[in-house]
Amino acid sequence: MSKRILILGAGEMQGVSIRIARERGWKTVVIDGNPAAPCRNLADRFESIDLKDVPAIVDFARDLQNNGGLDGVFTAATDFSVPVAAAAAACGLPGHGLDAAKNASDKLRMRVCFAAAGVPSPRCARVTRENLPGIAAVLKDTVIRLPVVVKPADSMGARGCVRVNEENALETACADALRYSRSGTAIVEEYMEGPEFSVEALVFDGEFHLTGFADRHICFPPYFVEMGHTIPTALPEADRERIISVFRAGTEALGLSHGAAKGDIKLTLDGPMVGEIAARLSGGYMSGWTFPYSSGIDLTGAALSLAVGERPGDLEPAFSRVCAERAWISLPGTVASVYGLEEAAAIPGVRNVIPRAGAGDRVVFPRNNVEKCGNCLAVHEHRDEAIRLAEKACAGVFLRLAASDPATGEFLSGKSDEYPPSAFDLERLPETMSYLPVKFSFFDAVPVPETVVHALDSARDWQGRLLRDAVERAVAFEPGLADKLVYEDKKVRLQYWNALLRGGIQGIVYTYDCDKQYT
Repeated sequence: MSKRILILGAGEMQGVSIRIARERGWKTVVIDGNPAAPCRNLADRFESIDLKDVPAIVDFARDLQNNGGLDGVFTAATDFSVPVAAAAAACGLPGHGLDAAKNASDKLRMRVCFAAAGVPSPRCARVTRENLPGIAAVLKDTVIRLPVVVKPADSMGARGCVRVNEENALETACADALRYSRSGTAIVEEYMEGPEFSVEALVFDGEFHLTGFADRHICFPPYFVEMGHTIPTALPEADRERIISVFRAGTEALGLSHGAAKGDIKLTLDGPMVGEIAARLSGGYMSGWTFPYSSGIDLTGAALSLAVGERPGDLEPAFSRVCAERAWISLPGTVASVYGLEEAAAIPGVRNVIPRAGAGDRVVFPRNNVEKCGNCLAVHEHRDEAIRLAEKACAGVFLRLAASDPATGEFLSGKSDEYPPSAFDLERLPETMSYLPVKFSFFDAVPVPETVVHALDSARDWQGRLLRDAVERAVAFEPGLADKLVYEDKKVRLQYWNALLRGGIQGIVYTYDCDKQYT
């Protein structure tokens, strides 16, 4: 008999679950607060309902059940496990219990559960609008020492999440975190030093099945921007087992009993510590893309089966490959055009090139995981090669920014030690800089700033491009740049080199476009 399932979310990351359900012959009812959600047309029925409106979702689920039947409620890669659990409970359908979902959605409740069960996690303090002015004193009372991490109590994607090293920056960071909280609550917690890992499991019938273990690549402090992940992890087996043990204990402490669980766990000098555990499949292309590419297991399909009360199929890997996901980013500004997508997709081993910003879109330098401009996924038998292919694909994508944009101009004029960081970790060049001739493909004797020469073949930008390659590629995009770097006077050359060091290929091409606009 055909099933009917309610799926929360119609974004790209929920599209995988909608497609799988339909392939099984199930009827799909999909809701999303965005009436123009990109995967809405995949559903048999779509309704625009605010995913934060739990009573409305519960009423809608009951109506479905009473009019045609309902077999399950599901979401993936969204932080809406509470409405899923509430709707499932109201309709007597399988899923994590409502209290467990709340434990996994509210980071304060989560920390209380972990502390009671002895699961290692950082000490934390609650922040609201009321205690915001005295938050420094609250930390002292709770013996939480700097550095700390400030984050909303109920958000995802690292929105509003920042490391704070100085007491005088604490209140501002907390105020920003509160802006991203649906409940008006943030937390301040001890900073955990160490590499971070993303782990995934399915829990059912009293069993815990680990389904994914990936290395997370977090960049751009004081923020926590995941520039990619690599699966499977490169950790030694003993460390993997320690993390899995803590993850399992964390799911039990939260009360997760039927469905997916996703954990972010750090390996500190004191051992594994839980950042957070969610009652859902992970986002960031892991559950729907990289894990299946790596193992052959249909993880989303297995989780869907649990949602309708069926046991999942075989959870043993069909093969073992390495999948690397990486992101590309941009300077602040407006995208004029995008180059290199087709070329990136044509690289052997690259499975997906997923742009998230196109012509006309406003872009910013990312402070969270939502503000990246696109992703590439590559698969190979060998870890180093999978990573190389993903990074090559990302490095090949170029976002040309519209000229004379104040946001771009402000970025390029900024100091290299301020956030956002400079493309190349080199000092801004002074006007007195001397130059040395260096051979490039476009000219035999390009005057290069003396302090830059030594870094041409060692310094890399945010996407891993060597400085020399950045110069070559910029000139390939705009041959007129060769004249600017070779024949213009020292003042003009200095302007272009500083634009390159600060903003990479985007910076130097933007500077050229601005000059061209006024000549």
